[in-house]
Amino acid sequence: MQHSHPLAALTVAAAALALLGGCAGSAPQKGAAAPAPTALQAALEQYSAYAGPPIDRFTWLGRFYSWEQLGRDRLVVFTTPTEAYLLKVWPSCDLRFVISTVGVSSTGGTVNARLDAVIIDSAPTGHMVCPIDEIRPVDYRRMLADRRAQRNQPPPQSPSPQSPPPATPPHQR
Repeated sequence: MQHSHPLAALTVAAAALALLGGCAGSAPQKGAAAPAPTALQAALEQYSAYAGPPIDRFTWLGRFYSWEQLGRDRLVVFTTPTEAYLLKVWPSCDLRFVISTVGVSSTGGTVNARLDAVIIDSAPTGHMVCPIDEIRPVDYRRMLADRRAQRNQPPPQSPSPQSPPPATPPHQR
């Protein structure tokens, strides 16, 4: 008759439970809530909400005030503190890497969709030239004003519990 050690049996049981638990948690559940958007997705949605229809070109004086990555093929560039453009580049580029520098090509001080490109330097990918597919002006002043107005709104008040209706006095005879 062979005797097994109780600790060995517990170890095998724990390993089996861990494997089963891992399998149970990996499948998406029907009706489960969609995952929360990433910070890049949320920023892209916000800028997109304030972006106008596509334009063919914008004037560029040779340098950016700032820029922000917004995902694989999108970034916003600021030519002044309040003048912003949402740029979409060709799908062959991936802007999700850590980018050390951003520039754009231009023709005579004008950046043109489908002619000029976003030029990036990134440690993982090196120097990349990403043709601009679309340019959309962003109403950044309105976006800032809406943010300020939202911050200045008082918090919503919780509804007060309703008191029960007054009791009806008994009928007197």
